Amino acid sequence: MMKGLFITFEGIDGCGKSTQCELLKDYLKANGKDFIFVREPGGTVIGERIREILLDKKNTQMTARTELLLFEAARAQITEEVIRPALEEGKTVICDRFFDSSSAYQGMARGMGMDFVAGLNMAATGGLEPDVTFFFDISVEEALARRGKRGEASDRIELAGMRFQEDVRTGYLELAKNSNGRIVTVDATLGIEEIFDAVMKTLEGKI
Repeated sequence: MMKGLFITFEGIDGCGKSTQCELLKDYLKANGKDFIFVREPGGTVIGERIREILLDKKNTQMTARTELLLFEAARAQITEEVIRPALEEGKTVICDRFFDSSSAYQGMARGMGMDFVAGLNMAATGGLEPDVTFFFDISVEEALARRGKRGEASDRIELAGMRFQEDVRTGYLELAKNSNGRIVTVDATLGIEEIFDAVMKTLEGKI
């Protein structure tokens, strides 16, 4: 039986989820909580090598099916090597992206089918699901403007364009609607502290 709490952060590129991850890490550290932070894809030696392949702009010939299976391979590795053991030890696990990303990006935006991807997600994680998922919702235009102000270089997936990101957002909204409360939608246009307050209100009594 899992004794820890599994929290995942999701959203389109530029939504601000990584900032919120950092704030939650700082809070847990300041309050002496036992936690780990991981990201997807990555978080293991194997996962980081897969990440390089997935995000490399030179890999223009990668098919949608290949992309999806690489994400699932990295996910299977981090789940068994890192996430599940930490939860069994009673630790809180914060993950910057998890399987909802594949449902939104590959299932919806790449047209692989969200039901099809959901089945692969469960196979990759052995049925492990997050306890709480925060979806930071923002328009594609505003997310793009934020990334431009920060001067961030785009990776292979981020270069897919605005229509692709619109489809990703649609996928997330669909997931949230059908998540039975697991996915909490947060207005990512609010101020950083307001967003974090919303996160902490949801986590009250859980951490």
